[in-house]
Amino acid sequence: MWRPIYTVFLRSHTSCRRSFAAALLNVSRHRANANVFHFSHSAGLSARTCKALQFRKHGDPCKVIQLEDVDLPPIGANDVLVKMLAAPINPSDINMIQDYEDPLSNTVFAGTYAILPDLPAVAGNEGVAQVVEVGSQVKSFKIGDWVIPRDAGLGTWRTEAVLAESDVISVPNDIPLLSAATLGVNPCTAFRMLSDFGDLKPGDSVIQNAANSGVGQAVIQISAARGIQTINIVRDRPQFTQLSDSLKAIGATYVIREEALRQPEIKELLKNCPKPKLALNGVGGKSATEILRHLQVGGSMVTYGGMAKQPVTVPVTYVFLNFLQSALIFKDLKVRGFWVTQWKRDHSHDERIFRSMLDELCSLIQQGKLTAPTCAEVGLQDYNKALDSAMQPFISTKQVLIM
Repeated sequence: MWRPIYTVFLRSHTSCRRSFAAALLNVSRHRANANVFHFSHSAGLSARTCKALQFRKHGDPCKVIQLEDVDLPPIGANDVLVKMLAAPINPSDINMIQDYEDPLSNTVFAGTYAILPDLPAVAGNEGVAQVVEVGSQVKSFKIGDWVIPRDAGLGTWRTEAVLAESDVISVPNDIPLLSAATLGVNPCTAFRMLSDFGDLKPGDSVIQNAANSGVGQAVIQISAARGIQTINIVRDRPQFTQLSDSLKAIGATYVIREEALRQPEIKELLKNCPKPKLALNGVGGKSATEILRHLQVGGSMVTYGGMAKQPVTVPVTYVFLNFLQSALIFKDLKVRGFWVTQWKRDHSHDERIFRSMLDELCSLIQQGKLTAPTCAEVGLQDYNKALDSAMQPFISTKQVLIM
């Protein structure tokens, strides 16, 4: 586990060692081979420091995040020292930093995410690092290996870390850096939802909102590799045609505006495409209700996000094509939720299923069938620019901090 800069409550981990440290010499931003790095530290192990993006209170990330020096503890027998290569800024990262004011009670709540760190905390849940030193009893890794975190809440926006061997899992170091850095959250979320919530076969269809998100782009590509059609819903915008073309270029079958879900366009589309077995909801509100309406009998809607910050409303009855239908009774629709962090914890006792998923995803990457979402690479020193960009509306580009 990460060495203490802070501790995070985890169901199976009550005392966690978490910290990154020591600025290392420059590494290739797109490849880090199995070279032995040479460090320049002050005298004594306790003098090692690194640059880390920390917050000491919850609030606007652009105001509460600071670039600070933090200490790196000694490397234990079962630890690895890693150099952080790249770490994305995901919505969950922002949610863990922000606070929330209840308009009814005027009460301010710390964070808007299911897990919150003790403060001060280093931000970031995802990223890829390279092993540069191993403890005497480490068996799973060697110098030069690439690794990603097994769990969330680890604080990846920093330059170096001492980790327990069990905190990380390896990925091939011959895949693109950005693919590795963004592998652990969005592609895993897409993979599990497409695998665990319906018996999808080639020719079947899936409908999803937030299709231009990181999860949405992974859903498109994994579905295309499996021969599954995707109906992709995005909010209208001035660059809609450009966005539609880019999603179709990675395998989207159909791309339509949210407004079209109640217009003849969707009816014509469904004449050429089977009704979806699965709906994937990352938005909530009316958007979720609309994609639910188009599921076939016995279909499932899985909610993994709520970008609209509005509740998911499931109608008991509604009028559609002049027939009174019952969404939950006569159509036997299933409404489920999914959080990839919980999935990882539920399966932490059996590494084989996690390893199998990563192997399949990495194989798709190596075949060119799964690419990273559109990314903007930003140096760690320019973190404020990256945070500001990550929180803008209608953004399809993921900000990635390069260490």
